[in-house]
Amino acid sequence: MQNEAKLTYSVEECAILLGLSRGTAYALCRENKIPTLRLGKRLLIPKIGLDRLLAGEGSPQNANQ
Repeated sequence: MQNEAKLTYSVEECAILLGLSRGTAYALCRENKIPTLRLGKRLLIPKIGLDRLLAGEGSPQNANQ
């Protein structure tokens, strides 16, 4: 996986990066604890949003709202 070139991650990729189960990652996305971007039926996690979340720069902004 070439993480540096990607602008977004799938929920499954995000789960692997964070060491979480797929179900836990989806639950955190539903609870707006992981920033998400919905494109059609796809649920994606923006790399910049995940980086900010991990850096402790406040709560994530959900693009769906």
